[in-house]
Amino acid sequence: MTPGLDREIAGRLAARALANVAAEYPAKLDHVLASGADALAPSALHPAFHGSYDWHSCVHMHWLLARIRRAFPDLDCRRDIDTHFGERLAPTAIAGEVAYLARPHSGAFERTYGWAWLLKLAAELAMHDDPAGRRHAQALQPLADAFVQRYLTYLPRAGYAIRHGMHANSAFGLTFALDYARSVGHDGLAGQCTTSALAWFGDDRDAPAHWEPSGADFLSPSLIESALMRRVLGPAGFARWLDAFMPGLVAREPRTLLAPVSVTDRSDPQIVHLDGLNLSRAWCLCEIGAALPAGDARVDVLRASADAHLAAGAQGLASEDYAGAHWLASFAILALEARTVLG
Repeated sequence: MTPGLDREIAGRLAARALANVAAEYPAKLDHVLASGADALAPSALHPAFHGSYDWHSCVHMHWLLARIRRAFPDLDCRRDIDTHFGERLAPTAIAGEVAYLARPHSGAFERTYGWAWLLKLAAELAMHDDPAGRRHAQALQPLADAFVQRYLTYLPRAGYAIRHGMHANSAFGLTFALDYARSVGHDGLAGQCTTSALAWFGDDRDAPAHWEPSGADFLSPSLIESALMRRVLGPAGFARWLDAFMPGLVAREPRTLLAPVSVTDRSDPQIVHLDGLNLSRAWCLCEIGAALPAGDARVDVLRASADAHLAAGAQGLASEDYAGAHWLASFAILALEARTVLG
């Protein structure tokens, strides 16, 4: 995969995303039934975000579409994106999503992976400066506000970080929430995210990265934590923190973290997470490298590892197996754009 997001890749990924979000089935719900009356179709439960297999994948495929819409405004698919957004991000559809959150059994719904991606989508739409883009952003805002309130309620009472490499990972949830808070000027959310990050990760040393990966990881616990902390600490502070957290980086250690992982079965919905791990590692490696000072010897190590992970991730992205095709493209965009920033 060539580093950087270009028109050809963007058009191909947008076409895949549009097809995925339009497909209501197969569907995997994060849904508690209080009675038989709650056994409803995905589109009835989630009028905005049904399709693409599960709620959070549908949200981050919408982020992909919004990102491409802004980055490549002259792509032919822009009309299709706006038509789709006009339906799925209509005020009535978003009101239905807000109402779902108000259900008594929805308190932990998508915590915090889906929360983070919804705020990522909201942050992206807030940067669209055309009339249709502003309508989409305005329509989504009540749902973004609901998830902001969930973060503000949850984080002060969350005593411990969740550190495994799957959906509930606390560092991932804080990363996108902090990005959103800073982009829209929400000081309260930014402050709470920073407080939680420092409390949970500020004193971490000697990351057990040689234990990675686990067999269903799509996030590297060590790298996503580092990507978060580069947002929280200034450049000099982050460089020192990374010295203590990953002291072997200059020597290209641990090799288990810096070498891409192999994927044995892309039709398996858990094993295929490892394709996502290659892409999310590439994204985080680039972010970490871009935060280090010029001349830091670790940058070359991180760049080389990111390129190897991007090449491996491209194999998964090329697969037509739906187990990966319904979500991997979002992490490919993150990785490609981060690689451009790293240079």
